[in-house]
Amino acid sequence: MTGIEAVERPQAKERPTLKSGETVRVHVKVREGDKERIQVFEGIVIGMHRAGIRSTFTVRKVSFSQGVERIFPLHSPVIDKIEHVRTARVRRAKLYFLRALKGKAARMKEQKRTTA
Repeated sequence: MTGIEAVERPQAKERPTLKSGETVRVHVKVREGDKERIQVFEGIVIGMHRAGIRSTFTVRKVSFSQGVERIFPLHSPVIDKIEHVRTARVRRAKLYFLRALKGKAARMKEQKRTTA
């Protein structure tokens, strides 16, 4: 283990494994003055940047017919929790082509879950 990994390991949070094409609900802590509340951002994961403690994931949603993307640090204390909603069958790691699509064309084919 390198020195950097030794420093980063205690700061890592236990998060679910994410991959492109999953629809997730990210519960984000928002501070407004001296108050703090939870805001939910639900969308499809269009990309992951895997770099240990510096890992990030990009979530895209369409709000009032306007595309909105947020990049979240995976191990940030600002994220309260990440809920998995559904999984889509995708054939590439970065789903940037969704930016050019709208309406029904931007839907992803849902992958069936196997119950064991």
